[in-house]
Amino acid sequence: MTQNMSFLRNFFLYKCLFALTFWNHVSLSVEDELFTSVSNNFPEDGSNQKIKSLPLLYTKSNQSRDDSDWVVIQNTTESLSLSEITNKNVKKLVALLSNFRQGSRLQNLTLTNVSVDWNALMDIFQTVWHSSIEYFNISNVTQESDIKRYYFDYSGTSMKALTLKKIKLTDLYFSQDDVYRIFADMNIADMTIADSEMIHMLCPSSKSPFRYLNFLKNDLTDLLFQKCDNLHQLETLILHKNKFESLLKVSFMTSRMSSLQYLDMSNNLLRHDGAGVRCQWTESLSELDLSSNQLADAVFECLPVNVKKLSLQNNQISNVPREMVELKSLEELNLASNRLADLPECSGFASLQFLNVEMNSILTPSADFFQSCPRVRELQAGHNPFKCSCELQAFIGLERQSGGKLFGWPAAYVCEYPEGLRGTELKDFHLSQLACNTTLLLVTALLLTLVLVAVVAFLCIYLDVPWYVRMTWQWTQTKRRARHDSPGDQGSVLQFHAFISYSERDSLWVKNELIPNLEKGEGCIQLCQHERNFIPGKSIVENIIDCIEKSYKSIFVLSPNFVQSEWCHYELYFAHHKLFSENSNSLILILLEPIPPYLIPARYHKLKALMAKRTYLEWPMERSKRALFWANLRAAISINLPKADENSCE
Repeated sequence: MTQNMSFLRNFFLYKCLFALTFWNHVSLSVEDELFTSVSNNFPEDGSNQKIKSLPLLYTKSNQSRDDSDWVVIQNTTESLSLSEITNKNVKKLVALLSNFRQGSRLQNLTLTNVSVDWNALMDIFQTVWHSSIEYFNISNVTQESDIKRYYFDYSGTSMKALTLKKIKLTDLYFSQDDVYRIFADMNIADMTIADSEMIHMLCPSSKSPFRYLNFLKNDLTDLLFQKCDNLHQLETLILHKNKFESLLKVSFMTSRMSSLQYLDMSNNLLRHDGAGVRCQWTESLSELDLSSNQLADAVFECLPVNVKKLSLQNNQISNVPREMVELKSLEELNLASNRLADLPECSGFASLQFLNVEMNSILTPSADFFQSCPRVRELQAGHNPFKCSCELQAFIGLERQSGGKLFGWPAAYVCEYPEGLRGTELKDFHLSQLACNTTLLLVTALLLTLVLVAVVAFLCIYLDVPWYVRMTWQWTQTKRRARHDSPGDQGSVLQFHAFISYSERDSLWVKNELIPNLEKGEGCIQLCQHERNFIPGKSIVENIIDCIEKSYKSIFVLSPNFVQSEWCHYELYFAHHKLFSENSNSLILILLEPIPPYLIPARYHKLKALMAKRTYLEWPMERSKRALFWANLRAAISINLPKADENSCE
């Protein structure tokens, strides 16, 4: 029983295998000897077709073939790919394709390396047109004979998409209608003619069902589809890598394409000079690619008002002008690889969500970008030559505030200037708030200045600096006038042994004790006293300076009354000035009464210094010690004057 079951199972499997092989022979109707080799699926780069790849049901490889054989690239129930089609095997190919009437399972056909006459090529197209094939791809085609008119029958087709690549026409003299009219009037939805040096394409002669046209890598110019009224259903038009020059004419071309949504004009020679002629784009256009052209700032005067996605990458744009067409629907804008110096404003882009300004010339981007562009969700601003300075600090803060809206952060955001920071990521660049906040810096500097001025003013008041400045000025003026005295003037020749400076309240001691004991004692002592030696007509300050200059010594009678006298302070200052200017030891201090330190004003700091550093004579209360006092004082001022008044000694 078990053996019978095993036999029945094997018999059933053999029957199934035979049925599948037989059905494959019948459906393709191709002799076994025509198929010679097999390879992987042939790639369809750049086309819009969706060719399904199914398991290989029948192949036969590693067999020799003659010139009339083609090469099988793919062979399934729904897809067939053949190569090496020539005039010798083209009739067999047409006969093969004739078997696939509408309703057959074959939907995808790919032919490559085709070298046939024009009529034979058209026979292939015509046969495919009336077959079950929906997606036809043909590449590397060489036309070998003269081009003649061919009457193409477009009726009753299952075709949806046609892709032609690298079509080479050897006949240089032909009528445009004989070639372009055949393709322009095809009643299919999608058509691609790429990399074929095509210089023109005619407008369809009637309402065309084209929804997708791809003419990339050709030689088309501004004459394409001008005043063409039969492309109302066209939704996608790709004209990448052609020779268009005028953006204005491109807009006119689209003005009658009422369903056009996507237009690719990248890698052309487009310019727009803004000559005042208004561009006329179709209102349906929502996506426009103008990258890699020669467009400048004037391009913003010639853009479709309803565009949602716009690419102006790799042009010559240096600024986004405010006086531009308002693009209320624009959501995505690509301005990478231009000449922008700053982030654009969004006054003309109310709905902008994505902005790309990478690889421009932006040194310090505006920090208020997200305020002027509140709807932007992503900003690509990396790979710019950022100048890391205070102005950039605010932009760096945007990354924290925006919540990740800076695309490529932090790797794409690197310092370019200054040289010492080149290569530093912006996230690692920091400056203090004081160094970058001008207002704060000015306020701080102002406060420090005010504090400094207050300190200086306090010190000036405490040390009586204005008084000293005034006295120095008077000293200088007196010296200047002295240099202009007449030659007969005594000048600075010593005339007195000592000049006496004292308070008026101590005048009794000076007149009753000091002067009599010095002038009426032994020797001829001449003293300068303001009551008898000041010259009338001169200022008090000049008389003080003059007496000090003409005296060998200056005697200061110190007491609490002395430190309270303004004129005594003047006399002490000028005498001290002489002490340093002439490097002389001309000061004699007599302490008539003890002076408590708290009674000495702050401006008498020179007096404090003199009393601390110099030896002074103290008036003794005991009479027995006064003889020694007068002897020491006379010895201190004793000198032979150049001229002595003998009458004064009598």
